Amino acid sequence: MKIRTLIVDDEPLARDRLRQLLQDEKNIEITGECADGLEAVAAIRKTAPDLLFLDVQMPEIDGFGVLEALGTVPMPVIVFVTAYEQFAVRAFEVHAVDYLLKPFDRERFKKALRRAIDQVGNREGGVFQQRQSACSTICCHPDWR
Repeated sequence: MKIRTLIVDDEPLARDRLRQLLQDEKNIEITGECADGLEAVAAIRKTAPDLLFLDVQMPEIDGFGVLEALGTVPMPVIVFVTAYEQFAVRAFEVHAVDYLLKPFDRERFKKALRRAIDQVGNREGGVFQQRQSACSTICCHPDWR
């Protein structure tokens, strides 16, 4: 299973860097790139990515505004990517799995990506376990034999 990934950053060079770092990852499928928050909200609603690399400071709506605008839409795993360290606490309050501070190196990126992949796997496992449990309840119920 490929992890559907969306890159959101207003800086073209930052999007390029993330794309380059992700391109050799066999289990990652980049579903799109967005340059601002409004574009990001629309893309997330349309493509339902599993993983989101999200800048904090962007035109129109910032990264936190993107998450607020999504409301109850199933939230992807979030890795914030920003040049501003002062937003780290807030990022974790909205359940970000990691916070990459620009400029970051390949090793730091790999650590964040591993955390994100693990989190996506945990979510998928949880959904699978819920489905499996529901099936067991129905299929193994004495009245269904």
